[in-house]
Amino acid sequence: MKNAKKTAYKTIFWSIVSSVLLSLIKGFSGTVGHSDALIADAIESATDVLASFLVLFGIYYSTKPADDDHPYGHGKAEALVTFGVVGFLLISATLIAYNGIQHLSVDQEQPELFTVFVLIGIIIWKELSYRYVLSKGKKINSLSLQADAWHHRSDAISSLIALTGISLALVFGPAFSKADDWAAIAASLFIVYNAFVIFRPALGEILDEHNHHELIDKIKKLETHVVGVEGIEKCLVRKTGMTYFVDLHLEVKGSISVSEGHKIAHDFKDYLLQQLPEIHDILIHIEPYNNLKQPGSIKQPTNHSSV
Repeated sequence: MKNAKKTAYKTIFWSIVSSVLLSLIKGFSGTVGHSDALIADAIESATDVLASFLVLFGIYYSTKPADDDHPYGHGKAEALVTFGVVGFLLISATLIAYNGIQHLSVDQEQPELFTVFVLIGIIIWKELSYRYVLSKGKKINSLSLQADAWHHRSDAISSLIALTGISLALVFGPAFSKADDWAAIAASLFIVYNAFVIFRPALGEILDEHNHHELIDKIKKLETHVVGVEGIEKCLVRKTGMTYFVDLHLEVKGSISVSEGHKIAHDFKDYLLQQLPEIHDILIHIEPYNNLKQPGSIKQPTNHSSV
């Protein structure tokens, strides 16, 4: 968890610095180059900075240890912060669309040619930023960091749309003078779509949606590695922040004592926590299952590398 938190902080600080610089570049270039789409892009980058600070707070709070009032930790705060990030996306989309609609009724100067090259550089940088932040978010299992990555992707695509609008205006002249503004409006619609893409998994986490099938499969594959475990009758997983809580029904022989069943459950829990560090805690309920295996400690599987 400590390394994950450090990775998250470094990635977010990098996002903040990147967004600040690009917002200044876009704002200056859009003003000097007479491009509403580029100015709209600058507005989005400015909201990205605020959203990244919100993500920073969310990760700080969600990684606080459990206490008497929060025995399951503070991990849900990360999903709540993701809702805030979605809010910033919707605000920026509204501002961009409003700005674009307002300028449709006003005669605009043709964008300058240099804005095309500015946008090309921004698109490349933002797409690389998206891939970098997303990879870090997936590595540490952080929804809010992955949401922050989508800010970079939406920025890249809105910049691509702006580039299309400016290029049409430059190539076809006055007849396409409004293409720049239409590009800004189209970019706002794409940002709204991205907001939904980010919102959906965060909502699932808050509602403890049962969609962690890959982790459940890993748990079930490990059931044969502990002597005395006859099977797993039920396994439920819920995500909290960057970690998971697991509730499972463990099958053991019905003829063994409570102490033996208790030992098997502890052996299995310790083994899962060792093999799957993304799991924070496991609650095990014992179920009877008749068989002839002997309870005891960890088995020695012939191929441990498959875990």
